Amino acid sequence: MAQLFTELRRVGKYGRFGRFETRRGSVLTPTFMPDGTRGVVKSLLAEQVASTGVQVVLANTYHLHLQPGEKVIKKLGGLHAFGGWQGPILTDSGGFQVFSLGKHTKVTEDGVQFTDPVNGDKHLITPESSIQIQLDLGADMLVAFDHLIGLDKASAEDVKDAFERTHRWLERCMAEFKRLTSGMKPSERPLLFGVVQGGLDLDLRKKSLELVQSSDVDGIAIGGLSVGEGQAAMFKVLETLAPLYDPARPRFLLGVGEPSDLRFAYEHGIDMADCVLPTRNARHGSVWGKNDKQINLTNAQYSEDPLPIVEGCDCFTCASGYSRAFLRHQFRVGEPLAGSLASIHNLRYLERICETYRKK
Repeated sequence: MAQLFTELRRVGKYGRFGRFETRRGSVLTPTFMPDGTRGVVKSLLAEQVASTGVQVVLANTYHLHLQPGEKVIKKLGGLHAFGGWQGPILTDSGGFQVFSLGKHTKVTEDGVQFTDPVNGDKHLITPESSIQIQLDLGADMLVAFDHLIGLDKASAEDVKDAFERTHRWLERCMAEFKRLTSGMKPSERPLLFGVVQGGLDLDLRKKSLELVQSSDVDGIAIGGLSVGEGQAAMFKVLETLAPLYDPARPRFLLGVGEPSDLRFAYEHGIDMADCVLPTRNARHGSVWGKNDKQINLTNAQYSEDPLPIVEGCDCFTCASGYSRAFLRHQFRVGEPLAGSLASIHNLRYLERICETYRKK
């Protein structure tokens, strides 16, 4: 396995400041990736996203497969041309929707049949078709299709079954990925991440990581966390895996976006993370203030507050002088601009955390 990741400096015992290459350029880590579920980060232009320090945007395979369809996006030049983001794009596999749309799914060894909750249409995603969709979308980083289950009600048998299926599916994903990229030059080929599963069973987690790292995947993705298990349980898994990672490959933690969770993850060997949280919360008026304090901009106490969200914050929203009073008013009257400005602040807040580790 070629050395993909370059460690530039160790941060604490397990954290690291580093760099890896994609066909769309270098990525400095640690880094946070906002979710552009349907091809763009909701309510933001690509230029606004870039202004926050974001390097990579994540897009959702399942939702883009439904609308407008990967063939349409491919015909229009791929996600970069379609949504205007020119930096690296990572697509998830559709595996998260196996969990989030649980009552609308049927898992078999072949793949997952999804029933569209809007119109009732049936869609089958297999490990092979997940790779095909992601390549048609034009992603620079792909994630292997995995079986994700919730942990709050899952039995040990369910967890082991999902773990085993995830690794059988990984073999199929890798075979399809190699088949479809065999004619590409190394500089043209996207990267493939294999997913570590195993719930809260630490032995299964270690075994899963060993299996993924013994394969030819380019990167390691830690899945199946932040799905209702509680922070302490998530931290225990991350702490257990921290000394076991292959230093030659980037490590991606799926679906985590709370500042305290990110700090722990970055300090325990994680290089990349994604989540809808910063932008989803922002669209409802919730932003981060000093020391991770949650500020609800819709509260009446801000109706005449002339201050920016955070004094001294270098995000466009705060630096431009938009006041809490202005933002509260825009939220109260349903003006979409409020959610955009709040999203810029929240993304910049998380990117500054990443930059802090890169400067240590």
